[in-house]
Amino acid sequence: MTEFSFIHRYEPATDQGRPPLLLLHGTGGDENDLINLGRMVSPGSALLSPRGKILENGMPRFFRRLAEGVFDEEDVRFRANELADFVAEARDAYGLGAPIALGFSNGANIAAAMLMLRPEALAGAALLRAMIPLSDAPKVDLTGKRVLMVSGQMDPIIPTENSARLATSLAASGADVQHETLPTGHGLSQTDLQLLVKWFAESRK
Repeated sequence: MTEFSFIHRYEPATDQGRPPLLLLHGTGGDENDLINLGRMVSPGSALLSPRGKILENGMPRFFRRLAEGVFDEEDVRFRANELADFVAEARDAYGLGAPIALGFSNGANIAAAMLMLRPEALAGAALLRAMIPLSDAPKVDLTGKRVLMVSGQMDPIIPTENSARLATSLAASGADVQHETLPTGHGLSQTDLQLLVKWFAESRK
């Protein structure tokens, strides 16, 4: 019996042509939060959904923050490496290929940090309402990795220029970045869902 480093949910693939998904919830979510979204956007994919280990006022997160939009970058680095190690454990235990991260808000930010710090852990990422997780990200080669970023123009938490800089930074590292900005806030919309379904359909092997 494998001892895992994260509490998580796992659903095996029913369509081997679909990539495995790493589902990363937002603040206050848990390992159940994005299961239905994962099933909708990439039907048949294996789903790996860990619960963030940090508690902020009782709400799970993937890393500490000092204030709204101000991250504890030392903790971001530690937690991104810890999560990448868990992905390696789970791939070994469940026989998975490198997953595509599907993250919302705090989950999108830890996925972006993983791309910057441990690019081998992910095949690509769909980042919903992401912002720059590290002010001094190391130089990495993301050639061949597809990244979808979806931002909200009226997002009260994330300035549009911040998410634009993240998209530019990932593209400069070689990632194939599609960045969409929707006339919406921090919450997800029907258009987010449509963009995800289309993008994941293009991720089929």
